[in-house]
Amino acid sequence: MSGYAVKRCYHKYSLFTHVYTTSTRTLVDYHLYIGLVYVRSRQRAPLSPSRFRSVALSGSDLDWKFTTVPQKGLNGRSIPCARGMVLGGSSVINLLSWNRGSNDLWNRWADVTGDEGWGWEKVEELYKKVCSHTLLPPSSPSEHGTSGPLEVSLPGHPTQLDKRVEGAAKELGGRFKWNVDLNAGQSIGIGYMPSTVGHGKRSSAFTAYLAPILHRENLSVLTGYLATKLVATSEEGGETGVIGSPHLLLLSGIGPKNHLTSLSIPVLLDSPHVGQHWTDHPLLANHFLVDSKEGFDGLLRDPSVFGAKMGEWMEKKTGLFVDSPGNTQGYWRLPSSEKDDNGEGWDGSRWGVETDPASGPHVGHVEVIFVDGFAAFGGAQPPKEGSYMSVLTSVASPLSQGTLTLASPDPFTPPLIDPSIYTHPFDVKAMVQVIKYTLTFLSSTPWSNFLVGPYGPLKEALTDEAKVELARNHSGTVNHPCGTVRMGKKGEGVVDSTGKVWGVRGLRVVNSSVFPVIPECHIQAHVYVIAERVADVVKARYVL
Repeated sequence: MSGYAVKRCYHKYSLFTHVYTTSTRTLVDYHLYIGLVYVRSRQRAPLSPSRFRSVALSGSDLDWKFTTVPQKGLNGRSIPCARGMVLGGSSVINLLSWNRGSNDLWNRWADVTGDEGWGWEKVEELYKKVCSHTLLPPSSPSEHGTSGPLEVSLPGHPTQLDKRVEGAAKELGGRFKWNVDLNAGQSIGIGYMPSTVGHGKRSSAFTAYLAPILHRENLSVLTGYLATKLVATSEEGGETGVIGSPHLLLLSGIGPKNHLTSLSIPVLLDSPHVGQHWTDHPLLANHFLVDSKEGFDGLLRDPSVFGAKMGEWMEKKTGLFVDSPGNTQGYWRLPSSEKDDNGEGWDGSRWGVETDPASGPHVGHVEVIFVDGFAAFGGAQPPKEGSYMSVLTSVASPLSQGTLTLASPDPFTPPLIDPSIYTHPFDVKAMVQVIKYTLTFLSSTPWSNFLVGPYGPLKEALTDEAKVELARNHSGTVNHPCGTVRMGKKGEGVVDSTGKVWGVRGLRVVNSSVFPVIPECHIQAHVYVIAERVADVVKARYVL
């Protein structure tokens, strides 16, 4: 179904493809006529699996099942790129982590775009408008929204790792310090992971924004269609999807001139940044053998125990399955010198990057997540016996950038996705350093008599060179792609600071593809905030 047909049927405002429906609900509330076209999938009311089982949704029928081209930085491996093919998009299949990022990140966005509206002072109201915290950190309730449609909470079921993580952070201090609230503007340290969970269930763009308004007469939803091309229009338009956005723009003749002409696509607008600057967070699962039988490994091997836990969640929305297998996360800064214990300052000569890749001093360069069992990422298969814990390590401020390009002018042919993971030396050095940090953290007192030692390939990775190969052979990503239709000043980005495509009348993009810089954290909060701000811009245009 072409963009032209959509606009003929649904004047005023139309949204295509992988939709985060924040702006949809806001605009429907103000009586604009909305046409919401959801591509291919005919799923209108997605299931709401427990958060624990969310890891099974990647590669399922709710996933587009995109894969990357072979990655040089991953020793020639291709990796999955999970995207939600269901109403509510990837908010229905993600792992629900909710980080708003530091104030430094938002202020950096304001600097890059030249728009003070992206600074934290202006964004704070939008952020609080989005979410309603059902379980707040005790020290900073004023930092959080309490009446938004999206439910956010801290973990609702403890794991055997939680107190050990907290104890180690308090024992070591410094960059490893305990942070009681990672969403209070300063994200350095380790704390409990907030998630989009309310009353034991997933809260998504579908459940929070779209489902409550499906009955509205000024909202029409079509599923099972594919937008194949955009055409000229005098109406306000929106187009969404971190992969679908650059793909549809390129198919419509908006993109780098040389790429379009190579596929005999008529060039409507030479926009060189379309499909460029793909950025994602590299992810590596580090496995450890533990002396305990309380983790989730045994549960996954015993159908009767698994069934009982699932039954508890289905009946009461309580128990182990209300959370993911990891309740705690942390962000650490890289050392500026050999004697630096707190990650203060920046030594560009040590890391080969003159400017600090992070947005500011309150932002981490790397992330860790502590998982109470064997996390099967990067092709690793769970052992049939034994008990394990995993530490997921990630580069939060990556500098590697890739591309999304057309494989064919046929809209039904998937695009070529090249994240270029580990092609910048900084990212490789940062991953090696966070592995070392992890080993230091786990050598503290709370892990004695519990942690047996590294397991699998990590056990053999004793040198920096071996750790590099470990990362190249086993890393994937956190599935946080962004930047392919980035915001920027004219000539520096595809869209302006309100998502409007430079050089095109009446077309806006609303998703993570417009991020000018990747957040040094999990990214879904930023997508909701962008949608709220763009909705405000559209309301102002129509004097609502």
